[in-house]
Amino acid sequence: MSKRLPPVTYCCSVTVFLAVIGVLGVSASGPIMAATAAPALAIAFWRNALGAVVMGAPAALRSPRAFSRLTRTETKWTALAAVALALHFACFITALQLTSVAAATALVCLQAGWIALFNLARGIPVAPRVLAGLGAALAGVVVITGFDLALSRDALIGDLLAVAGGALAGLYTIAGGKARATMSTGTYTSLCYGLCALLLLAMCLAFRQPLVSFEPAAWAGILAVTVVAQLLGHSVFNHLLAVISPLVVSMIILLEIPGAAILAAVFLGEQLPAGTYGGLALILAGLAVVVAGQGRRPRSRALPPAPPALGGDIVD
Repeated sequence: MSKRLPPVTYCCSVTVFLAVIGVLGVSASGPIMAATAAPALAIAFWRNALGAVVMGAPAALRSPRAFSRLTRTETKWTALAAVALALHFACFITALQLTSVAAATALVCLQAGWIALFNLARGIPVAPRVLAGLGAALAGVVVITGFDLALSRDALIGDLLAVAGGALAGLYTIAGGKARATMSTGTYTSLCYGLCALLLLAMCLAFRQPLVSFEPAAWAGILAVTVVAQLLGHSVFNHLLAVISPLVVSMIILLEIPGAAILAAVFLGEQLPAGTYGGLALILAGLAVVVAGQGRRPRSRALPPAPPALGGDIVD
């Protein structure tokens, strides 16, 4: 008879497994969206609208009163996260159409640096060890891409949009961490994605971007990015925000950079950056230093009674 893992090992194993799934999901986001022949805002709208339905239906059946019991604080942080997410998608998906997948992904994943800056601006001290780890990880980003700021005017605009998308992603992660302190994964993600979809719908109408009449291949791309990136990427990381700090989550997301570069090289024919593997080593080293520098989280948060399944309630 096989031995059961002790609670600490089991929780850590589940967290690592979910983190791997999340990284694989978000890594596929850039290549899929870059290959999808549909307007940027329309792609963002459909992936959030479909994601809200998929995450919201089980949450509503499991705890129908959860949506009517929101506190003012939960509503505030969820709304802020949704606005940041909508603007993030608008910037990032447009950037993917102007610059390379590797560069856009690397720049938007600088959200870890933005979170550190936001924390400092809010008066939250950042330990020197954490800053050192963050510096090593960001050096890995530069090694992988080198940032193609001089390629063309379009590439420059795309890179600037990706930088803005990274700052918005940092704000989205911080706000999500605040909301997830008391909200279940299903309740938070369905509300956040739903409000984000409404904002993106308004943008589509304002800029007169079509929402339908796409080729079957484009719909396949939208469905793929919804399942892989939205549900297995964003939703997993939103789930992990209940047990991992936003800074550590954003550091894990840095692994999307080499992942997206490899997938773009395989499926889109983009040249794999020469420094991919060296940069990956720096990112992993920096991540290890940041995780160690974060210290232990309070036992009540770090070791929930039973790790819930994706989309399950953590707080009733």
